[in-house]
Amino acid sequence: MSVNTRLVAAKVLTDVIQNGHSLTSALATVLPTLESSKDQAFIQALCYGVCRQYHRLQFILSEILDKPIKDISIQVLALVGLYQLNFMRVKPHAAVSETVFAVRKKPWAKSLINAILRTYLREQSALELKADQQASAACSHPDWLIGRIRKDWPEYAQAILFENNQPPPMVLRVNSLKTTPSAYLARLAEQGIDAVSVDFCPSALRLNKPVAVDLLPNFSEGWVSVQDTAAQLAAALLQVQAGQRVLDACAAPGGKTAHILEAQSQLKELVAVDNDALRLQRVSENLLRLNLSATLILGDAAKPEEWWDGQLFERILLDAPCSALGVIRRHPDIKLLRRAEDIAPLQVLQQAMLMALWPLLAAGGLLLYATCSILKRENELQIQQFLTTHDDAVAVPIHADWGIAGIGRQILTGELAMDGFYYALLRKH
Repeated sequence: MSVNTRLVAAKVLTDVIQNGHSLTSALATVLPTLESSKDQAFIQALCYGVCRQYHRLQFILSEILDKPIKDISIQVLALVGLYQLNFMRVKPHAAVSETVFAVRKKPWAKSLINAILRTYLREQSALELKADQQASAACSHPDWLIGRIRKDWPEYAQAILFENNQPPPMVLRVNSLKTTPSAYLARLAEQGIDAVSVDFCPSALRLNKPVAVDLLPNFSEGWVSVQDTAAQLAAALLQVQAGQRVLDACAAPGGKTAHILEAQSQLKELVAVDNDALRLQRVSENLLRLNLSATLILGDAAKPEEWWDGQLFERILLDAPCSALGVIRRHPDIKLLRRAEDIAPLQVLQQAMLMALWPLLAAGGLLLYATCSILKRENELQIQQFLTTHDDAVAVPIHADWGIAGIGRQILTGELAMDGFYYALLRKH
């Protein structure tokens, strides 16, 4: 029996909008049940696309309607239809007929969806022009987020908002224990997969087009992992040396844990801590595929007294919980789910973790603070506050061909094709 992909996409999006589930988890419950990879790809494209353009589509829908649609599932289906007509290479008649067919069990909705989509086709130019003149619709972001980005990065705000709506590149991290970037680049070329090396990050290869991981040569044998270039910078910044004891706090899903082990195989011990059992299991699975080992601990990084054995670490990576506003292009549902009031509690948690983990660092040791946020409140201002209360901490300058220098270094979304990321390196004296 054929699947109505529009209906499935609408159900996934309704789960995100109504129930607050992440797009990743909502898709994970649906896509594996579908036999056709073509259907899976189309549904995924619809869901990611509607999330990226949600605020613009909602504005256009409100301009077409006299009053809002109370049934959220029908409202979402209207957005699915509008997205196809404006952003996809779906023939208009097919987009309209298939979207209308998705609500065949609700006659009132059938005629409503049909009217909405046909009105859009008739008045498309005028509706799009109106959307371009309204801030939230023009860049498809919530007003509060536009305000925060403009406040922190006035010169770069327009570029950030634009980049947030672009699909991200797929980047591989080459496992130096298995092969070299140049050798793996040649392997990819043999498979007809176009990729380029990244000058400032030797482990990274950026694909020209995303591919399924099972098409990557020797992926199951651990030759490469999928990890954005910005996240790959952590291992080198940490300057890990042989014989050291290293702590990776908030380690899941384990990409940076694995990269540290790949970069330095002669560690005394790497301890990876996370407070989510399921996510910690993913760390275990990733290490198993890569044939790497670490001490995994289920625990709260803000409460080391519950799990720490009293032995100091020469290096600590704190990949702090954050608003994730630097990875919106990978997770566009963040624009729908994140709220302005979420930021302050995250700041409190970040500061608590910094305060709790600092005593675990040996004299002369380095702590690398990282977030995938672009907000100064979570990044530079957070470190500034920490330094005012810790006389034994000094910020180590990060000299690099990427990012904006300050206290630490800020990568803005899209810079050198990277996700938005922040790093600050602190030395204990």
